[in-house]
Amino acid sequence: MNGRKTTPAMDEAAERYNVELLQRIGKGDQAAFAAFYDRLAPILYGVAFRMMNDAAEAEDVLQEGFSYIWRQASTYDQNQSSTFAWAIMIVRNKAIDRLRMRQRVERLQQRMTSFEGVTPERDDESALEPFLRERRAQVRAALVEIPPEQRQALELSFFSDLTHEQIAAQLRAPLGTIKARIRRGLLRLRQIFQQST
Repeated sequence: MNGRKTTPAMDEAAERYNVELLQRIGKGDQAAFAAFYDRLAPILYGVAFRMMNDAAEAEDVLQEGFSYIWRQASTYDQNQSSTFAWAIMIVRNKAIDRLRMRQRVERLQQRMTSFEGVTPERDDESALEPFLRERRAQVRAALVEIPPEQRQALELSFFSDLTHEQIAAQLRAPLGTIKARIRRGLLRLRQIFQQST
């Protein structure tokens, strides 16, 4: 999508502000990232949900998309696309990646069921287990370094596979508070991982 086109929901002033936010995010400004998230997350979640047709997966796509935006904000070129189009493209790509992964897992399950005596669930898990075990260990080690509220929300989201709504209900906290804790926790984890490399 070439040219600086804004949607009806994004007038010129809003677009200029979004560009400024991305420039600040590119310099590591967490407040700018939070503002950008609050402005675009509802629309981007809608895109993710239409593609995934699953609320939990749409939330995961949204988080992956915003993680990418945080890492790549400095590469945004306002001469190539609007901030809105750029963010939509990122979320669409993350959703497509997940859909492809889902198809690969389904094909693997179909192949495995053609062998007698093989439990597909066990084989699917064992194929990914070394990678997942290492990733879990890295994340759990980093989690002890973030504030307890953020750690609790992240653990419920990523280790218990709860949606944001389920976490809010379990912790008796507003949904916005839970989303903010997860967002701040992810930012802190990213800093920790960067410092350790």
